[in-house]
Amino acid sequence: MRQHCALKHGIFKEFLAEFLGTFVLVLFGCGSVAQTVLSRNTLGEPLTVHIGFSVGLMMAVYVAGGVSGGHVNPAVSLAMVILGKLKIWKFPFYVIAQFLGAFAGAAAVFGLYYDAFMDFTSGILSVTGINATGHIFASYPARHLSVLGGFIDQVVGTGMLVLCILAIIDGGNIGAPKGVEPLAIGLIIMAIGVSMGLNCGYPLNPARDLGPRLFTAVAGWGMEVFSTGGYWWWIPVAGPMVGGVVAAVLYFLLIELHHHDDSSLKDKYEMIAMS
Repeated sequence: MRQHCALKHGIFKEFLAEFLGTFVLVLFGCGSVAQTVLSRNTLGEPLTVHIGFSVGLMMAVYVAGGVSGGHVNPAVSLAMVILGKLKIWKFPFYVIAQFLGAFAGAAAVFGLYYDAFMDFTSGILSVTGINATGHIFASYPARHLSVLGGFIDQVVGTGMLVLCILAIIDGGNIGAPKGVEPLAIGLIIMAIGVSMGLNCGYPLNPARDLGPRLFTAVAGWGMEVFSTGGYWWWIPVAGPMVGGVVAAVLYFLLIELHHHDDSSLKDKYEMIAMS
């Protein structure tokens, strides 16, 4: 079966890995939010959501890391392109796979909890109001948050995510033991969740936010998912991309550029992504 069905071209393997990895991230992450909201906080709380996304990212990197690097985030992929760790022609394939994986993950959460959704909402799927459920899948701003504040929040949050990832996989830095990198990366999300989640729930990932948002738009929530919060939807898409680039440049200029051994600059995850 392997001889007949195994993919030969590397980019297709990487595409499937990014798709499945992002699917895992969204299933665990948005699933933890769904359990909390639909149980009316009897089977969840903010901490369980943080754990869901942290473990979800950890498992996503374990699933995809050995094949594609386990980016599962367009902002991470762009940072790798900037640093020469991912060939630019692969970038669109990674991003498409990540968006499709996030969309599929959201669909899986909705299917898994369909009966609970109908019971919670009485069949009326909404973004605002006492029985709102749109925020299970995508981020929405807190009342106090301005457009500029939200954009800065996403730049800083994603910047910290990418900065710490680069440190973990940097062979010239302390790094993390082989095979433990996904655990360390998952802990970054835990740290961000408990320190930077107040404004909008730390989406930090254009695919993780826009993919599920697109799903809600076609699954019954309607175009309100884009107009709510003063058309907030573009901020968790553009902000993380900027944050990823800023973090990549800063890490290179302040840390990686000054390594003495050039061989230590190799990414622990280059593998097929560098082939």
